[in-house]
Amino acid sequence: MYLKFKELNLSQELLDAVTKIGFEEATPIQAETIPLAMEGKDVIGQAQTGTGKTAAFGLPMLDKIDGKKKQIQGLVIAPTRELAIQTQEELFRLGKEKKIRVQAVYGGADIGRQIRQLKDNPQIVVGTPGRMLDHINRRTLKLSTVETLVLDEADEMLNMGFLEDIEKIIAQVPEQRQTLLFSATMPKEIKSIGVKFMKDPHHVRIKAKEMTADSIDQYYVKAKDYEKFDIMTRLFDVQLPELTLIFARTKRRVDEIARGLEARGYKAEGIHGDLSQQKRMNILQSFKKGRLDILVATDVAARGLDISGVTHVYNYDIPQDPESYVHRIGRTGRAGKSGMSVTFVTPNEMNYLHVIENLTKKRMTPMRPPSDKEAFKGQVSQAVELIDEKMNENGLDKYAKDASELLEHYSAQDLAALLLKTLAKDPAESVPVKITPERPLPKGKSNKGRRKNYSRDRNNGNRRKNNNDYYKKNNKNQGNKNSYPKKSRRGNEKKQDFVIRNGKG
Repeated sequence: MYLKFKELNLSQELLDAVTKIGFEEATPIQAETIPLAMEGKDVIGQAQTGTGKTAAFGLPMLDKIDGKKKQIQGLVIAPTRELAIQTQEELFRLGKEKKIRVQAVYGGADIGRQIRQLKDNPQIVVGTPGRMLDHINRRTLKLSTVETLVLDEADEMLNMGFLEDIEKIIAQVPEQRQTLLFSATMPKEIKSIGVKFMKDPHHVRIKAKEMTADSIDQYYVKAKDYEKFDIMTRLFDVQLPELTLIFARTKRRVDEIARGLEARGYKAEGIHGDLSQQKRMNILQSFKKGRLDILVATDVAARGLDISGVTHVYNYDIPQDPESYVHRIGRTGRAGKSGMSVTFVTPNEMNYLHVIENLTKKRMTPMRPPSDKEAFKGQVSQAVELIDEKMNENGLDKYAKDASELLEHYSAQDLAALLLKTLAKDPAESVPVKITPERPLPKGKSNKGRRKNYSRDRNNGNRRKNNNDYYKKNNKNQGNKNSYPKKSRRGNEKKQDFVIRNGKG
């Protein structure tokens, strides 16, 4: 059951903002968290990055904020500067119609500038624990008016040694508040935070099995990065998908893939956060109405979109977060219909494939890429089908005389061959497409150069604590002590043939 945002009792201003962003459906974590938070209840949500949790806590917090009061009413604590910046940007977009001011504070940035920005009285402050505590000690951040406190990625903050800082920050926030805590895992230390700082919290946990569909056939293709594009277009030619979603890791990739597909004759467009809202809406309408066959998107741009009828999902880049994979493929196989997902995996990324399989409890089937000859045969078959459809249309009589004249000069076979060539797409070698290489997902992480206990990260100023015991306890069967996937032990498997159409064998 996919809830619409308009069913969640949000204010009209927030609904307008959500609509302008392009969100239509609430993700599972949003659908369960928002109603509880709107009632003022404390919530502990177990969710990964990429599941829409920012809107899950952001919309109820923004709904409660009084825009006329020039004081801090919402506080979000995040483990890294990157997450703090990302959260600030999304809260700003969600609160734009209410004219809510959102300020981020984090290490590695000019603290003087942050002090000046805090003097402008933002209604929401997002930041990392170390820099927040620095501002509190300088008396440039006063939290006596906070009504909603959010702890985002609490387990990551715990692992980085921020527990003491977090407790000091919470001590500055009024006891009469709402607290929302989000964490990918639930170790006992996180549960103790809930007991100590929250009032009868409601637990929300979205299980992977609740989000996956048996009607989705899941495949993977092992390929080097530079091989992906040509393999994907050959798959299009033999699978003949009706409505396709492609997910790419970066905005640049989205643009390059969309341009490359268009150059090869496919009706494709890309969406990401850098496009204007009007442009995004126009592209989505074209996709929904069938004027486009292929939509290329980033995870963020596709989040919350209500798109029905998608038959195929292609993961051009495997997601680092397995929960994102679940949400990606959940775009197909809806309402009892069958669907198919194909994930491209480089040899160095096979470990991430296994982490996804552990989460979904379903193994992906390896798929053999089609050859150029097989792809050409698929294109010709598609052209023949199109001719068959057009033959049933009226209005051919007015071309009869010209057709007869052509038959006097050329054979029927040559004319039919020319028609097929015109309808089929240009061969790949005649339209070369280059996709800029992206850095692959990390295989592991070295602790070289770190002091044993705390050290100062030059990029973000966060204090970090080496706590391998934490990973051993809380990442069993998920990866190594650095939270990266374990080395792949999967042997060679028999590959499924590629000739699968519309999700059916």
